[in-house]
Amino acid sequence: MAKRHYIPVTAEVPGADSKDTCALIRRVIRTALAAEGVDFPCEVDVLLTDDAGIHRINREMRGVDRPTDVLSFPEFSLRPGELPGMEDADPGTGLVPLGDMVLSMERVAAQAKEYGHSRRRETAYLVTHSVLHLLGYDHLDEGPQKAQMRQREEAILSALELTR
Repeated sequence: MAKRHYIPVTAEVPGADSKDTCALIRRVIRTALAAEGVDFPCEVDVLLTDDAGIHRINREMRGVDRPTDVLSFPEFSLRPGELPGMEDADPGTGLVPLGDMVLSMERVAAQAKEYGHSRRRETAYLVTHSVLHLLGYDHLDEGPQKAQMRQREEAILSALELTR
């Protein structure tokens, strides 16, 4: 898979940005982007933090006073299947900035244990979930939107061979 995308991974907590974790995150993002038809160079910024860090960001950015597992901050207001184009690229880098994701590695560990699967699988799921949010997917309803997002998540995780 071509490495045309710029995916910086920054860690606020010691050890969260291990070589293996960063490689997994980048692989998942590239796979999800390819599955969604993103065939242009883009940028996705990733921050790895703990529950306290994501709680702070959730409160400051969304007014929600609690931790969560993953936050997504899309650059564009898209609908599923709708993509930005090269006209949206940063003139300095030539990359289309899709947005930012924040992942609580503390929550990754807790949810992996709770759901009975590996941290690797939980990380892949949350990163996939976040990429889909950056590309306009949502799950605000319990009906078609949520079902569509879940179907895409499962298809991408299957391509990564990280199913439940």
